[in-house]
Amino acid sequence: MRRVMADSPTPILANDFARQWQSIRRDALEAVDRVGHSGWLVLGEEVREFEREFAAWWGMPYAVGVASGLDALEIALRCADLPPGARVLTTPLTAFATTLAILRAGAQPLWCDVEDSGGLDLDRVATILGSDRSIRALIPVHLYGHPLDPEKLRRLCADYGVVIVEDCAQSAGAERCGEPTGRVGAAAATSLYPTKNLGAMGDGGVLLTGDAELAHRARILRDYGQRSRYEHVEVGLNSRLDEVQAAILRSASLPRLDGWLARRSEIASRYIEALQTSGLRPIRQQAGRSAHHLFPVEVVRRRPQEAIEGLLARGVIVGRHYPVLAPDQPAVRGWDATVGPLRRARQLSQREISLPIHPQLDDCEVEHVIEACLEVAS
Repeated sequence: MRRVMADSPTPILANDFARQWQSIRRDALEAVDRVGHSGWLVLGEEVREFEREFAAWWGMPYAVGVASGLDALEIALRCADLPPGARVLTTPLTAFATTLAILRAGAQPLWCDVEDSGGLDLDRVATILGSDRSIRALIPVHLYGHPLDPEKLRRLCADYGVVIVEDCAQSAGAERCGEPTGRVGAAAATSLYPTKNLGAMGDGGVLLTGDAELAHRARILRDYGQRSRYEHVEVGLNSRLDEVQAAILRSASLPRLDGWLARRSEIASRYIEALQTSGLRPIRQQAGRSAHHLFPVEVVRRRPQEAIEGLLARGVIVGRHYPVLAPDQPAVRGWDATVGPLRRARQLSQREISLPIHPQLDDCEVEHVIEACLEVAS
């Protein structure tokens, strides 16, 4: 995300970590003190308890804490035992970590277009999988926190035999068809990066799965490939969620997560009501309940940079997600790996801006954002 700074002495921030700290400080410091007194700093009781509590909150049998959302995706793909160079279909409109995980797992990314809410066009995916049976896996991203259709994902898995690993980095708290994201595939990955709905005081990630054997193997892979101490059975990673991070998450942040999600939903509802006919058109989920990790709008009546500058002048800091599509990144330049035109993905990458939606916003700030948007979009 590219951040834009404002000249206002009291700008409305895209994320306000200082304000969040004031609400969690006491519990967070007690958690750090607890870890310090324990004398155990890596892969101890705090990580085990956080994994158990987070899995229960998400509604999944197993959670494996790792160092980042990227690592969670890579480990999930490695647990799928794809052959070297296997082709993996995913979205071009997402953080580059999704593509990077495919590459680090020894596979080849393919990109296809998205639908209007920013998520993969699953009807197009079905057409592609039906015409190219060499594609072995699919990584759908629940972008912006908007949940994709789990029934369509299940049909893709059943009809074409692809391995599905869900990228849930932005969808903690999202639901569709009565179930949370992440339940369809062999595994799912989410991020604990500070900007996420459940963010750590640094980086972190979680692999989620209903498969006990996969969870066991993921725990081996995250810890140098060790099955027991000094017995390395796989070429693993150093990807361990720290005890301090786990303690803060389980004591200070996870108990507040439902409240934070409810506040995000309140803010999103107010934005949608006020802006749906404006020149800053909300990019909304097709169905279900979004986690509202972001509140993206599509700038439809002027250049996005003009809207950004107008909001900035009114003290509103916004973000852009994602102005460069994954296949256009220099790291993969020259690859011929797109399937069909990326028309809608390119439109959204060029027109999208993200309004502040963090749960620390108060009602006056929300109304100020709306007033600024209406002025800019007029």
